[in-house]
Amino acid sequence: MTKIHILFVCLGNICRSPMAEYLMRDKVKKAGLQQKIETASAGTSGWNDGQDMHCGTADILDLYKISSEGFISRKVRSKDWVFFDYIIAMDDKNLQDLQSIFMQNNEKLFKITTLCPDLGVDNIPDPWYTHNFQQTYTLLDQCCDALLTKIRKKYSI
Repeated sequence: MTKIHILFVCLGNICRSPMAEYLMRDKVKKAGLQQKIETASAGTSGWNDGQDMHCGTADILDLYKISSEGFISRKVRSKDWVFFDYIIAMDDKNLQDLQSIFMQNNEKLFKITTLCPDLGVDNIPDPWYTHNFQQTYTLLDQCCDALLTKIRKKYSI
């Protein structure tokens, strides 16, 4: 089996998508699946290319003892469509932007909250605006659990 590649996407790639990337990476490692699943993240805007994640994101990951080492923000690239098995948006606008970038819309591309219909929200709130990094973490934690379950079931791993 080849490695499964997951790309999490938000607007600037400094808050939500890196949080999802490193949270999922931690879950994958704890499940002993790091040889089978790889995570990354990107932004639709490119505003923060080359920057580190937001300090609030790094702080919340530190709080939960999740490494955030090695992160560098980047913009989504057209070649991401070929490389990644899953391209996962944080909200409706990011999903629309991704559909425009890739000119594609299939099961590979979806909004993360669709994995958790009982979540109580249909978008992951952007802590850049809400300043509530804990809320974003809590929601992404549930969604990443659901994503890992989905992948394990689909690939029997």
